[in-house]
Formats: sequence, structure tokens, C-alpha cells
Amino acid sequence: MPSRFLLVGLLLATFTLVALASDPGPLQDFCVADNSSKVLVNGFVCKDPKMVKAEDFLFRGLDKMGDTNNAVRSVVTAVNVNQLPGLNTFGISMVRIDYAPGGQNAPHTHPRATEILVVIEGSLLVGFVTSNTDNKLFTQRLEKGDVFVFPEGLIHFQQNVGLGFAVAIAGLSSQNPGAITIANAVFGSDPDISDDILAKAFQVDKKVIDEIQSKF
Repeated sequence: MPSRFLLVGLLLATFTLVALASDPGPLQDFCVADNSSKVLVNGFVCKDPKMVKAEDFLFRGLDKMGDTNNAVRSVVTAVNVNQLPGLNTFGISMVRIDYAPGGQNAPHTHPRATEILVVIEGSLLVGFVTSNTDNKLFTQRLEKGDVFVFPEGLIHFQQNVGLGFAVAIAGLSSQNPGAITIANAVFGSDPDISDDILAKAFQVDKKVIDEIQSKF
């Protein structure tokens, strides 16, 4: 009888671990994403292996600087399953982030991935905030060659605090980590979140909320 309970416990633990996995694990050498398929699954349907080419595993251009001429003075060049079909089922992706002087990668979350970031050039102030109710800020100034990790799902940010341009490369533990930029989601939703709700949430006058929403 004890061995039966042990077996049941092991099975439950196994199923729990599988349920908590961020991305599906590969069951073959590769499963190149077939972006043309009309079948809807949690991820992407596999391309016929006979049709797979070396180019399905290749992305070019991460050496090129992105255009930082925007409101936040930064730009993210993503290499996830949408740009690199060969990543499908592998549970990884990466990005290049370019920052103009004073530019920031505004507070955001990745709902499906932990992020590890390395500074390639320049100086960055980075940080993340823990979940309710502590809401503790962990922050650090990074220089060239420094590495910092942002836990999955937590709000985090980076800002260029150097005199010149800055560049970082980040790896993420999902083929499609997603990104929710806090300001855009809260003040730029479609349709708008009621200014009454946001005024109470941020404890400010509705006019302040209306003014911020108008910018998004």
C-alpha cells in the first residue's frame, strides 16, 4: 500500500512539473514553425520535416542598430519564433535592445519568460519590482560586460544612464515570451479603461488620467 501512495505521489509531481512548464518541450529533433498553417494550437504547427531548410534556423541582422527615434528613445529587436521558425518548442528566444542617451526600455513584464540581460556597450540602470504586497525594488547600475536577471512575470525596466548610446543583448526562457508595457496597457487600452477606475487606482483627479490617456 505505501508503494502505491508513493507511485501516485510521483505521478502527481510529474504532472505538476509539466503543467508549470512555460513552453512545450520538444519531442523530436526539431519542430520548425509552419506560420502558414490555419490550425490553431498552443504554439505553432510543425512544418513537414522534408520541407525544412537551414534558413529556418537562421536570423541575420542582430549586429545592426535599431531606430531609437521614438518617445522612449529605445528599440527592441526581437528574435523569437515569429522571426526564427526553428525556435519552435525550444523554449528560448533573444532580443537586442538599443538605447539612445537617456533612453529607456519602459517598465514592462514578460508573462511567459525569465530574462537574462548582458550589457554590450554603455551604462544601464536596471531594476525589477517584486509582487504584492512587498513591491520591493531591486535595482543596479550595469556597465559593459555586466549581467542581470529579471524573474518571470515581474515588472522590470532599463534606462541608459551613460553619455553615449548603449546596447544590450537578452535571452528569454520562452520561444514567444510576450511583453506587456505597463503604461501602454493601462493608458492605451482599446477601448479605454474608465478614467473613474484609473483615477481611483492611481489616486489622482480624472483630468490627470484623461491627459495621460490622450498621449497614448
